[in-house]
Amino acid sequence: MADRLFAGRRLNFSVGFEDTFIPQAGPGMRPLDEYALTGHYEHWSHDLGLAAALGVDQVRWGIPWYRINTAPHAFRFDWLDQVVDRFCALNLEPIVDLMHYGTPTWLEGGFANPDYPSWVAEYAKAVADRYRGRLRVYTPMNEPLLNALYCGQYGYWPPYFKGEEGFAAILRSLTRGMVLTYEALSEADPSAVLVNVEASFRYVGDRDAYPDQVAFADRRRFLVEDLIMGKVGGDHPLLPWLQAHGFGDLDLDWYKAHAVRPDVIGVNYYPQVSTVRYVAGHPHSGSPLDPMPFRNDGVAGLTEVLTLFADRYGLPVYLTETGWPGPVEERIDWLKQSVQAVDDLRAGGMDLVGYTWWSLFDMIDWSYRYGKDPAVSYLSGMGLWDLADNRKGSFDRVRTAAADEYARIIRDHR
Repeated sequence: MADRLFAGRRLNFSVGFEDTFIPQAGPGMRPLDEYALTGHYEHWSHDLGLAAALGVDQVRWGIPWYRINTAPHAFRFDWLDQVVDRFCALNLEPIVDLMHYGTPTWLEGGFANPDYPSWVAEYAKAVADRYRGRLRVYTPMNEPLLNALYCGQYGYWPPYFKGEEGFAAILRSLTRGMVLTYEALSEADPSAVLVNVEASFRYVGDRDAYPDQVAFADRRRFLVEDLIMGKVGGDHPLLPWLQAHGFGDLDLDWYKAHAVRPDVIGVNYYPQVSTVRYVAGHPHSGSPLDPMPFRNDGVAGLTEVLTLFADRYGLPVYLTETGWPGPVEERIDWLKQSVQAVDDLRAGGMDLVGYTWWSLFDMIDWSYRYGKDPAVSYLSGMGLWDLADNRKGSFDRVRTAAADEYARIIRDHR
């Protein structure tokens, strides 16, 4: 199926919709639903039309699980039915994010619920059953490693676990859920194309000042994919860490027995934040709220991470997110540089099948969750369309020169 989807191996162009959903509130924390905050629930039909007008082949778009699966075993598809109809009418191929961080509010404990893996698989199967033949490309979970860090190690998102034990617990839950989701999708629709999307992490600078921390971080960035593909054996460098944090022989045997293999490896890369620069003596707590400085390594960093994933897994790779928060002129500059880098890698023989600009329009920064000001105060300008406050509680979409440039690039590649 993947060969048919990417027939001729021309470069597929895509655009993404920021679709983070953290619906749980808490003391000092607001729910974070990007569709609600940006007005996508109101303007979804128009928004999809904007994407189609660019001439893209595909659109990364996520289902808000908590709105579709409203109670245990209960699903409401009326709104999603309309969205799928619109995708089909526009002849747009969605790459469907089934999970973009959040769980339904009824799922007590969220990712820490012992039945989370079976619940997420049931949801995935319900979607694939209903839209068989209409939706065919799925991402079981967006950026699972980042998810495990935010929910399990840093305590930012539910269930607010912290430390290495928390990370290990959420890692186990997420990866088992991913495996069961893969199985559920394949059972419901054997023709489904499965795109595994992971965040990229790079570590540069004074690495020798933090040898153990950097070595672990280097290896951890592939741990999710190694687990779900059954690649963690006796010679895996993180096997001792896994065993020390609750992964017994039965756990590792389960991953091997249920090993899954995606059709495509998606890689997300942002030049401004994907590379951490270690500085000797820096008062680093190990969390994004007190990070080491970032370093923008531009296309060199992009080339490195795409090559690492391509070489490690031997699968087609897709640049599933890249973008630039900043002035429109800087967005255009990164758009040109990153597309050229992708073209160069393809010319060099890499099986690189797609490029995604993230996102179609501006997003609301995740810090909104911990703030008190209105959404407009947290706008992150990174879209092909800017969001402009319309003083009616929502945003107008304002086309920028970046949209014009992306449309031109797509036309030129055709």
